[in-house]
This record gives sequence, structure tokens and C-alpha cells, in this order.
Amino acid sequence: MTDDKDVLRDVWFGRIPTCFTLYQDEITEREAEPYYLLLPRVSYLTLVTDKVKKHFQKVMRQEDISEIWFEYEGTPLKWHYPIGLLFDLLASSSALPWNITVHFKSFPEKDLLHCPSKDVIEAHFMSCVKEADALKHKSQVINEMQKDHKQLWMGLQNDNN
Repeated sequence: MTDDKDVLRDVWFGRIPTCFTLYQDEITEREAEPYYLLLPRVSYLTLVTDKVKKHFQKVMRQEDISEIWFEYEGTPLKWHYPIGLLFDLLASSSALPWNITVHFKSFPEKDLLHCPSKDVIEAHFMSCVKEADALKHKSQVINEMQKDHKQLWMGLQNDNN
């Protein structure tokens, strides 16, 4: 039987090969090349948004760029779900790389929450950690961490495992 440590290591260090492609109806000045990344399973799409946006901005006019959002096979990807969860729910049986479509227009207001800043992502992440700790350990771990929780977030944000 697999040891719990092996499972934890695989989840924590796991990566998903991903291909970001610009939605076909986005207006570009020239053809947009796909952008490939190895995404950490325990991170959030919004933490790689800047890299993806920078890549596709090269072929777009500034006036055509608004809030970025992602979808997989017609399903908008929720920024507040970890990457590994999104992949497991939507694409685990498909071939790799995971093909994600990038949009800059027509934000799906009914399906997605806006994400105005990285502070919102951090607050959501810490809320989830606290909730999980309360359910599993009766808040003992978070209470003992005191200010170390900031390092946990920085490690996730900077992809330092």
C-alpha cells in the first residue's frame, strides 16, 4: 500500500503540462503562438495569469485587452479552485498537455467571480487553510503557526515547495 508521505509528495510536487491558446475570436495583429507552462497542482490559475497575459499581449492591441479568464472545452475555469482540482474534475481523462483557452473579452459574469488582486487570492487561500485546519485539527495547526502562515502563502505564490 502506498505510504501517505508518497501521496502527499506527489500532490505537493505534482505538475500539469498545460498549453494556453488564445480564443479564436480574439482580435490580434498577428497569429498568437500557444504558451506552454508546467503548472503546480497546488497553485491557482490567477498566480500564472501575469505570465500568460504578457505572452498574449504581444500580439494584441491594448484596447482589445480587458479582464483575462480561462476556459476548458467551454467550461469557464474558477480561479478560486486549485489547479489540480480543476484538472482532476474536468480533464483528467484527456491527453496532455491540458489545453486551456485564454479570453480577454466577454467575461462570464454568471459563471465566474472577478479577481481584482492577488490580495484576494491570498485571503481566499488562507481562509481555505484555516477551514481545513478547523475541520481536521480543531485549529491547532494555524494557532501554532502564528505569523508563519505568510511564509506558506509566499511559498505557494513563488512556487517554492
